[in-house]
Amino acid sequence: MINVQSTKPLGLWTTLDWWPPVGWWPEAARDLLVPGTAIGASATFVLPPSAASVHSARSFTLGTLSGWGLGELSDSMELVVSELATNALRHGLTLAEARHHEPVRMSLVRRGALVTCAFTDPAASVPVLRYPGPLDVGGLGLHIVESLSLRWGWSALSPYGKIVWAVLS
Repeated sequence: MINVQSTKPLGLWTTLDWWPPVGWWPEAARDLLVPGTAIGASATFVLPPSAASVHSARSFTLGTLSGWGLGELSDSMELVVSELATNALRHGLTLAEARHHEPVRMSLVRRGALVTCAFTDPAASVPVLRYPGPLDVGGLGLHIVESLSLRWGWSALSPYGKIVWAVLS
């Protein structure tokens, strides 16, 4: 499902809104925008709480980027989406057991040549770059996101949950 929305003033969004709107851009990445950059478009997708959702998120991303004429971002964005979707489903839902019925939402927001990939989940846990040992399985996902994106970050949502985002060009 693709949904395009108009803009609300910043600071008024909650987890109950369809996140993020076309006009949204992460505050910590606003300096990346070229003045006068057109708002562009956004596409949103709700991920069911299953492992197959990661594949669905990648497919949704590839189709959206192709539709926007940004196929050159496909390889990098596919990896970023895989990592962020996996984290949202694995950590975001399990750490929010009391709110397990809340979905994980994914949004792609285009501003000129920049595309932000954002995931919301109901957990309050903070995403942290881990430095796993040589025998640890996993733990490198956010390092992959950091290496492929211009910038990434997260913000708490009201009344609960968070959004994790990455900007690619």
